[in-house]
Amino acid sequence: MPELDSSLAGEWKFDPAHTRIGFSTRHAMVTKVRGAFNDVEGTIFVDVDEPTNSSVKVVIQVASIDTRNEQRDQHLRTNDFFDAPHYPEITFISKRIDQVEDNSFIVNGELTIRGVTKEIAVPIEFVGVEKDPFGNLRAGFEGSRRIDRKDFGVNWNAALDSGGVLVSDRILLEFEVSAIKTPADGGSGQGAQQS
Repeated sequence: MPELDSSLAGEWKFDPAHTRIGFSTRHAMVTKVRGAFNDVEGTIFVDVDEPTNSSVKVVIQVASIDTRNEQRDQHLRTNDFFDAPHYPEITFISKRIDQVEDNSFIVNGELTIRGVTKEIAVPIEFVGVEKDPFGNLRAGFEGSRRIDRKDFGVNWNAALDSGGVLVSDRILLEFEVSAIKTPADGGSGQGAQQS
């Protein structure tokens, strides 16, 4: 594998205004419901000399769930689904990162939903890095991973006349991340909230 550029070394923080942590699932067996979490924080630490020592931490505020339907969002926050009052955060903490191709990585880590932690592997593509108009070094990452929500105690469902169910157990998690390099002096980047 080629070595990572030394300019990538260090800490990167998610830019929430340009990051989407989303999901999609089948509804009533025939359509898809898509949603996202609007309050997401994340940190990436890049070790260019030993990429397997790099790490990722993501914290999602469950109450920020947004499926463009307030009634559905309120239901998703209840004990039927995510139980936001008792489990306000979904977290992902990496344990190992493997480079599989030049810009492709498998991020292995622990996903915690409703207090249940399971190890998952997430394929991630490094889209690229650019300096934005505000002088920030900005990197893009994309990936997705299918999980079974019942593995995390998210069990609610309703039967359909056809014998199917209202909500699929299989959920596709979608990651579109824009991360800004933390300056060496530890200050925050400029213009992170700009369009």
